[in-house]
Amino acid sequence: MTAVSALVLAFCGALVYVVDPFFHYHSPLKGFPYVIDNQLTQNPGMARHMDYDSAILGSSMTVNFETDWFMELFDLRTLKLSYSSAYPKDISNILSKIYEKRSDGSANDIKAIFLGVDIITYSGDINETKYPLPGYLYDRNPVNDVNYLLNKDVLLNYVIRPVIAPEPTNLSHVYASWWTDEYYNEEWVLRGHDSPKKNTVAMEGHAFDEGIRQNLRTNIIPYIQNHPETEYYIFFPPYSILFWDDVLKDNRLEATMNAYRSVCEELGGFENVRMFYFPSLKDTVTDLNNYADYTHYRPDVNRFMTECFKDGTNEIKDETDIEYYLALMQEIIDEYDFEALDEKLEYYHQ
Repeated sequence: MTAVSALVLAFCGALVYVVDPFFHYHSPLKGFPYVIDNQLTQNPGMARHMDYDSAILGSSMTVNFETDWFMELFDLRTLKLSYSSAYPKDISNILSKIYEKRSDGSANDIKAIFLGVDIITYSGDINETKYPLPGYLYDRNPVNDVNYLLNKDVLLNYVIRPVIAPEPTNLSHVYASWWTDEYYNEEWVLRGHDSPKKNTVAMEGHAFDEGIRQNLRTNIIPYIQNHPETEYYIFFPPYSILFWDDVLKDNRLEATMNAYRSVCEELGGFENVRMFYFPSLKDTVTDLNNYADYTHYRPDVNRFMTECFKDGTNEIKDETDIEYYLALMQEIIDEYDFEALDEKLEYYHQ
């Protein structure tokens, strides 16, 4: 390598270090128009170096929360650290960064964690992540930081482009879904949905329970136990009736209901945990005009859930409550016309 090449590389690395678009070394520079659009690469740095006292965690079910709502209702400086299709291990990985000491030796003072739990991802391997992690951004090994400092994509798209064409990300809306209002309609949802074939053999009623217990005990509960100063708001997102149609066709209704019970049994004994059940919001889940696909709902639903966290609506306080909400869910399923739904699906897939 020539001296000129070495100088160019050193200059590029220095630019990335100073701007630090993934916040690996320091908090954001005042006035720089940061673009934040990559959960895998930018979440760990934000967790370490942003100024916040609460966080929103979970899958894409959480991306349409606006953090300004949490300041309005709770007086909390909230940071959104969602991961699309997050597995429990993904949640554990980011929680470890949230509670990691800062470079100056101080610790984040975390008052609240708002965690969406998707039961469909909580019964798998306890070490599985949705996507391979860029380890050099999650560890403290300075040697492999060359993958960040001398990364052409980082330099061009996160350092130079924002200077040339600044479009800074609004942190309150960070990672929000691309769907605009016109995508939240029944026809769009039905056209895009592929139903499973009917399964004549019922899944064993407790098929998910052990996996859920192991994931919670390995990836979630240690943080709850070790940080009693943090209040955990655990909530179940309201998937559309199409999700429940799939559950019925897969013949796993009992197993799915028991999955909710398993989460509540594991987390219900902690004083710093509050739980909320939203799948039984009948007017929401049965109206496909509230969805852009079979699980993703309008931002208005996120706002409603935020208000519930504040006023306690739909809260699960004991075993009686979860049985009440599951009974409501069962009632919705029993009363819904799934044959008419299948006819619509067939029509849109001709």
